[in-house]
Amino acid sequence: MLDVLANRTYRHLFLAQVMALVGTGLATVALGLLAYDLAGADAGAVLGTAMAIKMIAYIGVAPVVGAYANRLPRKAFLILMDVVRGLTALALPFVDQVWQIYLLIFILQSASAGFTPTFQATIPDVLPQEKDYTRALSLSRLAYDMESLASPILAAALLGIMNFHWLFSGTAVGFAASALLVLSVTLPRTIAKAQSGGIYDKTTRGTRQYLKTPRLRGLLAVTLAAAAASAMVIVNTPVLVRGALGLGQSEVAITLAAFGGGSMIAALLLPRLLDRIADRSIMIAAAGFMTATLALLTIAWVVTDATRHWPVVLIGWFALGLSYAASITPGGRLLRRSSGAEDRPALFAAQFALSHVCWLVAYPLAGQVGARASIDAALGASAVLALVGTLIAICIWPSGDPEILEHSHDDLPPDHPHFAEGHGQGKAVHVYVIDELHPSWPKQ
Repeated sequence: MLDVLANRTYRHLFLAQVMALVGTGLATVALGLLAYDLAGADAGAVLGTAMAIKMIAYIGVAPVVGAYANRLPRKAFLILMDVVRGLTALALPFVDQVWQIYLLIFILQSASAGFTPTFQATIPDVLPQEKDYTRALSLSRLAYDMESLASPILAAALLGIMNFHWLFSGTAVGFAASALLVLSVTLPRTIAKAQSGGIYDKTTRGTRQYLKTPRLRGLLAVTLAAAAASAMVIVNTPVLVRGALGLGQSEVAITLAAFGGGSMIAALLLPRLLDRIADRSIMIAAAGFMTATLALLTIAWVVTDATRHWPVVLIGWFALGLSYAASITPGGRLLRRSSGAEDRPALFAAQFALSHVCWLVAYPLAGQVGARASIDAALGASAVLALVGTLIAICIWPSGDPEILEHSHDDLPPDHPHFAEGHGQGKAVHVYVIDELHPSWPKQ
């Protein structure tokens, strides 16, 4: 897996991702403390609103960026987004009103909504071989998991010697390091092409192309199942461990680490598995396993003795982490397979926005059911949502989903995306939006 780090450009981009993730992790801890400092007992409501603002920024801004990202200088754009994020983080310690938190969070997350899909769409151009790209996806998953484990530990260590306001400086340093690492490499250039239509047409083109592609509709359904599981873990782990089980903060960290550990193991195993097993088979099997795990946890919570609940939760969280990573990590391969270099930023932006719609459904479901009913009810509701996503994926994602589809180009219009890819006349070429082929165009 580490062989891809021999590529200097990718190595610097991966380190940029790691530094930005560490900075984001420190900001998460500091933001919680800042909210409590300003709002006291209402800090939870402040953080909940901040999360909603984050989702709104992700869903609203990403498609706009995706529509124009292929016409902007990619390197300069990524650096600009890092600079905006760093300056916003530096401004957070000086706020004294809750509304100022909301404003700065919107700016920060809007910059992230511009940076992240553009960054993700760049990696397939840096690593054109699918085997290398698969290993890069697994490394990215490992980076996210390591950040979730390391950032709280680093924040705790820093808080022992400084005020929490200084953690925002660490966030700014992370974004500055990311910007410098991007500056240090030469990124592949994309061929910009003027697109017809107005602003609405341009900003929705990526989403419309995404939703017309069968395998990507399947990816979105699997993402819904994954969101159900991860939302249950993120929203209810503190409530479950501290409230229902009466355990301490260290047990909360251990329980979250069980989820992260399962995810890391899956990321390590996936490159070899994806060499042998189709993406669809792995992703749908993982979604089904997540659904079954949530259902079994619901039953176990009801029928087992309370003294055994925590070991059951640890095993269940580990299984959820394992299946969560297996279900979402191959998604980048599907996006790469379903797009050309020119429309790739728009498609990655569409995935970024649509996936956060799934989380926007899953977060309130897990949180509200857990708060208003019980933990077992929240587990059951999450299991039902995961089942819905899994069944939809099975139904709408064709089981025969070849990367290559033989067809003729003789009757394709001159502006068809295949010609933008540089394909000539003939057959046996890469089809990435099967649904957009006209019925009269031959498909063998």
